[in-house]
Amino acid sequence: MKMKREKWLEWAMELQGLAQGALYYCKDKYDIERFERIREISAEILSEYTDLSVEKVTELFCGEKGYQTPKIDVRAAVFREGKVLLVQEENGLWSMPGGWADADLSVKENTIKEVKEEAGLDVSAGRVIAIQDRKNHNIPLYAYNICKIFVECTVLGGHFVKNLETVDSGWFSQNDLPPLAEDKITEEQIEMCFQASKNPQWCTVLE
Repeated sequence: MKMKREKWLEWAMELQGLAQGALYYCKDKYDIERFERIREISAEILSEYTDLSVEKVTELFCGEKGYQTPKIDVRAAVFREGKVLLVQEENGLWSMPGGWADADLSVKENTIKEVKEEAGLDVSAGRVIAIQDRKNHNIPLYAYNICKIFVECTVLGGHFVKNLETVDSGWFSQNDLPPLAEDKITEEQIEMCFQASKNPQWCTVLE
């Protein structure tokens, strides 16, 4: 499923990426001034077409330094007796345990950490099921690129404890899924993980 992205968003993202990369490398003060202005223009474009202030867009969209790369989102596919583990957020919607990858941890370490924090379970992380480009699968579209990594995990022990991020957890069959937080996970992505769990010869889906 290919998500359609508005051209203005693509242009704003490209301007922001070019400016961020240039600011990392350039030394001339006049060039720095020009690229800072280009970055400001990208934020103004986003503010014009959304309900966010320029200040908020700048905080979310233009706050990083260095060469621009995609953000990493890890998702743990944990199965037990033919059912998948999902966690419930405060808004009532459900998702697979996961979140932004901490810069000082590996993908494997981040996945294990997220399951422990959100579901209270100790797991081992095994196969990588898929590496997806978020904009092709999830809504709403974001003003930066995100790489979603789905990792198959095995339960070692533990139990759910209410925490700052989730209020409940549960095991669900493929045909009995609860309302999903589609910005994080979709029914199609869960179906992919079910298919992988049933196939020992599964090949990682790479986008």
